[in-house]
Amino acid sequence: MDVNTKKLKKNAFRVTKRRGYTASRIRIPGGRLDAKYLSMIQEIADTYGEGVVNITARQGFEVPGIRFEDMDKVNVLLQPIIEGLGINQPNPEGTGYLSSGTRNIAACVGNKVCPMANFDTTEFAKDIEKAVFPNDLHFKVALTGCPNDCQKVRMHDFGIMGMTLPQFHADRCISCGACEKVCRRKVVQAISMKNFRPVRDNETCLGCGECVIACPNFAWQRSEKKYFRLTIMGRTGKKNPRLGQDWIKWIDHDSIIKIIMNTYDYVEEYIDRSAPGGKEHIGYIIDRTGFKEFEKWALKDVTLPSIAEVRTPIYWSGVHYKKQFDY
Repeated sequence: MDVNTKKLKKNAFRVTKRRGYTASRIRIPGGRLDAKYLSMIQEIADTYGEGVVNITARQGFEVPGIRFEDMDKVNVLLQPIIEGLGINQPNPEGTGYLSSGTRNIAACVGNKVCPMANFDTTEFAKDIEKAVFPNDLHFKVALTGCPNDCQKVRMHDFGIMGMTLPQFHADRCISCGACEKVCRRKVVQAISMKNFRPVRDNETCLGCGECVIACPNFAWQRSEKKYFRLTIMGRTGKKNPRLGQDWIKWIDHDSIIKIIMNTYDYVEEYIDRSAPGGKEHIGYIIDRTGFKEFEKWALKDVTLPSIAEVRTPIYWSGVHYKKQFDY
């Protein structure tokens, strides 16, 4: 069976090493789904695949062993999963995914499960998913609930790290020093004791919420408004892997989504379509155009919170390979 592999990949099927067979990639925004969808994925794997399911590094599912001629049947079975998970799907029912360019939005378990997390990572992931999908550009976005960074967000194009602006209620404080102790031992010593009262250094504070958890009398509480640390342009790969750098501290939900959408416009303007597979990593585009040009596009019409701190310009290090021999 002749197959247009470019179309196949766009429809979120993978080219595999087994001739005549493919694998279906299933998006799970935020890595969380109702258990009822697992039986639907099992049906696809048992009926058209090899009876196995791979959990991808980006928290999606991949069903291998699907014959090319069965892709349309698999797309029909995918439809209730696509609809149930709220994936944007403006195309006719039963034709599968419109794109696989923007990778599944990955997230840690968030504050529905973890006491350390400062926000609902899954819901934010779904908000980003609705804004960016479908899109053919190769973006990677990940969210983590706190600076512990269980999701390793600094290895993504956009890393979103939950923060809280701790609120201190002096009338509840018993001067035990628990908040100062935990901040000194586990974090960055942003709290000091003065006249037997804790004082927080806003510039040093990571917004982790450790003081909130440690306080025995609820004198520290998480802020009602959610804030985030936005890291940008981390990447793996062969050529020049590097960690993302912190760009904006105390940024809000809406500004992050606007910046991501602005970056799509920036990439459309400057991407080198002659790159292998027609894909050029955003970081390499920034290296080529300069950070200031990226920043101009990314911050267009963005209104940051008054407490936001923007680090500019950004410089990245990373591993650089040099050609040693001519063959």
